[in-house]
Amino acid sequence: MTEKGKTILEAVRTGRTAVLGMGVSNVPLAAFLLERSPQITLRDAKNLDVLPDGVAELTARGAKLRCGADYLSDLTEDVIFRSPGMRPDMPELAAASARGSILSSEAELFLELCPAHIIGITGSDGKTTTTTLTHRLLASVCAARGKDCHAVIGGNIGIPLIPLLSGLNERDYAVCELSSFQLQAAERSPEIAVITNIAPNHLNWHTDMDEYIRAKTNIFRSEPCRALITNAENAVTRALAEKATIPVTMFSSVCRPAIGSRRLWLSGTDLVLEDDSGTQTVLFSDVGRFLLPGKHNVENYMAACGALLAAGVSCAELTAAMEEVAPCFAGVEHRLEFIRELDGVRFYNSSIDSSPSRSIAAITSFPESDRKHLILIMGGYDKHIPYAPIGDPVCKTAKAVFLCGATADPKNGALLLDV
Repeated sequence: MTEKGKTILEAVRTGRTAVLGMGVSNVPLAAFLLERSPQITLRDAKNLDVLPDGVAELTARGAKLRCGADYLSDLTEDVIFRSPGMRPDMPELAAASARGSILSSEAELFLELCPAHIIGITGSDGKTTTTTLTHRLLASVCAARGKDCHAVIGGNIGIPLIPLLSGLNERDYAVCELSSFQLQAAERSPEIAVITNIAPNHLNWHTDMDEYIRAKTNIFRSEPCRALITNAENAVTRALAEKATIPVTMFSSVCRPAIGSRRLWLSGTDLVLEDDSGTQTVLFSDVGRFLLPGKHNVENYMAACGALLAAGVSCAELTAAMEEVAPCFAGVEHRLEFIRELDGVRFYNSSIDSSPSRSIAAITSFPESDRKHLILIMGGYDKHIPYAPIGDPVCKTAKAVFLCGATADPKNGALLLDV
């Protein structure tokens, strides 16, 4: 509910609506809202000729358009949907909120309207792989059930959420990747919340680490969230779990977690589940059969398993789905993605590794015998996060490092370091 006692959709139907930023998710959002709002204004800093084709179609159907440098002037609409990259405390939005406007987002509207079981997944590392795994496993479960049951996927993974609403019912599952940008001012949480881990990230956008953590925890702090799945080996998420007021599933690739109403861990090479009664079940025998390499991907599987169990999937259903998915799932693009082998050299694209913790996970996923041959291409955009943690792992493993972009030596543009 909004501060005015209305749902977001009720406020849209009775007032004027603005959509800020005509990006991938907000164009279909605007199309959805146009059918429900008496007046809608689309606002974007870019001019119409460089906006997506869908914007012109919306204006032809009656939406107003405000473009250019003053696109946020006279922001007086009753409901304002910001794009994820816009801070909710930017002066124009703060002033509109002070005047009584309701600030919302595509993700928050989806959480309000979706009738399906919603699994929301966030984290500093691994959220896209975990989101994809969770969806693959649920799709396998739904197919095995052989009845009206479907699983959809969307959110920060690059798939708009609002179009997924069509055809969903209470028997279905919606798996949503949610970024800290989307969660920053969220007042509603998904039914099942997953936090893969929390490490410094996006500190060029968030004011500090505390704000970043608070944004992430919005995924489980509000209704109707009834379960949290998170990482026992991450200090931040472990502290959050200890204070949580809802049932928590803890997972660890190192040892049996000490807390949690459910616990997932490795016993030798077996993935083991223990419930609060102490009953133990082997969900998957020999994680060496996972096609995805690396301890971090074992943790991603554990997070996905915890999400399915919390959503009501039985152990037998989950094990069958794991047997189908794990030996053949090769991962998602840009995440330790094997490209080709040429003249005995294997090339991998792991360009999503935009933080030290991600890069360390990628480096250490290779066998010890291969690490001394690694040649790394690193650098790029500066996210204002500490790079010190990656120094030791790189120096101990890589044969050479090629640095480029803003985080390389600005005098040289690019550096080749023989480590």
